[in-house]
Amino acid sequence: MRAIVIREPGGPEVLELRDVPMPEPSRGEVRVRIRATAVNRADVLQRLGKYPAPPGAPADIPGLELAGEVDAIGDGVTDLAKGDRVFGLVSGGAYAEYVVTHARTLARIPESMPFADAAAIPEAFITAWDAMVDQGGLSAGETVLVHAAGSGVGTAAIQIAGAIGADVIGTLRTPQKVARAKELGLREAIVVEGPRFAGEVLTRTAGLGVDVVLELVGGAYVAEDLACLARRGRIVVVGTMAGARMDLDLGTLMGKRAEVRGTMLRSRPLEEKILAGQALQRHLVPLFARGVLRPVVDRVLPLARAADAHRLMQNNDSFGKLVLEV
Repeated sequence: MRAIVIREPGGPEVLELRDVPMPEPSRGEVRVRIRATAVNRADVLQRLGKYPAPPGAPADIPGLELAGEVDAIGDGVTDLAKGDRVFGLVSGGAYAEYVVTHARTLARIPESMPFADAAAIPEAFITAWDAMVDQGGLSAGETVLVHAAGSGVGTAAIQIAGAIGADVIGTLRTPQKVARAKELGLREAIVVEGPRFAGEVLTRTAGLGVDVVLELVGGAYVAEDLACLARRGRIVVVGTMAGARMDLDLGTLMGKRAEVRGTMLRSRPLEEKILAGQALQRHLVPLFARGVLRPVVDRVLPLARAADAHRLMQNNDSFGKLVLEV
């Protein structure tokens, strides 16, 4: 089969299209003929040598999400059949024509949804749902602050929050993305150039602050999150693009009885990844089928142009997801 292989740590030019061995499913697994995958920050970090694949995942083939058709079935699989259209998350290896994964980590693609749209869903929407709702406890009537609101996870979070009846404030780095984010349901957009936004958030919430923060940037943003957090608020840290360290006022943390939680999907054990796949099937697929949620695709490129997609992501030139057709 063909796959994009990381020749060595480095820039986008180290991504090469090669022939590699075809994987075979073991008990409980299926092989999926991938029709589309999508680019994530984790792929960029893996290419740079800063985020190695977890045990069991290909060390040199990136790709965390997929949409395609079941091609082969291992022993003990009863929930899926050959030809089923599926999508979901894997620990790596999705920049390829085929991948093997546990059957229960996958969900069925809504009827008539194109593969390119389906590939834009798993990482962004599972991450947003898991962080905001399952871990952050976001509920109707509350306010959530979503950083990097124009990213894949950010655009998913805006829509999910609106679907459950929460109010959404978002930060963006470029004003060109504001109008598109508001079309998705973002009520208040704050364009930031540095890690200073707490005062503006408090102004736009009449001094009340926000109940949940979806922290996709990290670094000094977390201290600002705390400054504009409501009492008993929750900060869920998902990304560290601005750094993995910061100074935090523990007095304010205790006084607000606040919670700071970190989370990561890729390194979770299999049983937790199965739960994530089931959450996609149970909570999110019905909303896509009814048109309440929709994937946000910036552009679709062929797999051979994975390097171009990585350049676009590193330059922050995209809104929503960058999809690779296989």
